[in-house]
Amino acid sequence: MKIRSRRSWKAHDFALLAALVGLCAWFVRQPLWDMFSIGLRDEEQSHIFLAPLVALYLLWLRRSRLRYTTVRYSLLGPVVVGAGWLVCWWGFDSGTQIAWHGGAVLTVVGAVLTLTGSTPLHLFAPVFVVLLFMLPVPGEIRHRIAYPMQELATSVTHAMLELIGVSAVKSGNVIVINGEQVAVGEACNGMRMVFALTLVVYAFAFGTPLKLSTRMLLLVLSPIIAIVCNVIRLVPTSLIFGYGEVEIAERFHDLSGWVMLPVALLMLLGILRTVRWLEFPVTSFRLASQ
Repeated sequence: MKIRSRRSWKAHDFALLAALVGLCAWFVRQPLWDMFSIGLRDEEQSHIFLAPLVALYLLWLRRSRLRYTTVRYSLLGPVVVGAGWLVCWWGFDSGTQIAWHGGAVLTVVGAVLTLTGSTPLHLFAPVFVVLLFMLPVPGEIRHRIAYPMQELATSVTHAMLELIGVSAVKSGNVIVINGEQVAVGEACNGMRMVFALTLVVYAFAFGTPLKLSTRMLLLVLSPIIAIVCNVIRLVPTSLIFGYGEVEIAERFHDLSGWVMLPVALLMLLGILRTVRWLEFPVTSFRLASQ
């Protein structure tokens, strides 16, 4: 789909790129604003704001590859813009939220490809993939994930409390400690952390010079890492709810969620050290910044 030979970037090319991206963003401003609004009002969708930061981080690591991204006017861009607009329109007309939002993101990406062709898709594939995390997770999918996580969080937390000698009674998704009912399953099912921790794992996997097989292993283990981090947070949270004040417990619950992000990174490092100890090759000779 190339319609002009490649050449280096000039000032008017950057101006044209900014104008195209701005124009496409303006046409799909409603779904983009809706994504932003959902991230603001729904704490379980807060990963929407983390995704662009991870994308910028991965782009910065691969910044040396930008020299291979030359001006290459391509019909691929308008095709992607048109496809994105059609998906966006269909999503709005059918009430399919993920298509409405996804089509908007695809439209903006198409504006970039108009001046670059498909080259960035190959050089910066992890950056484009992480943009999928900007899409709000549909309610049906969230419910299917949340319910088993409620069951698992309650059961594991109850088992850990009994292991450390704390008298607790489990009733459904509620744990009774010192006569206080702690709705661990409903309040702390981990949905607020699972997508954020998955993004952390993704950033670590593709921001470190690892073999593709190692990166896939880390991504597969990301749900387990999220569950372990959630349990680490739930046990003291439940104890504070049972023996302390509700306000302190709620504050601890909120703050400990942020602490789990560095904890997840430490777990990832531990997994890599374990795999290296088993003498499996995990690193790649090619640096992530190249």
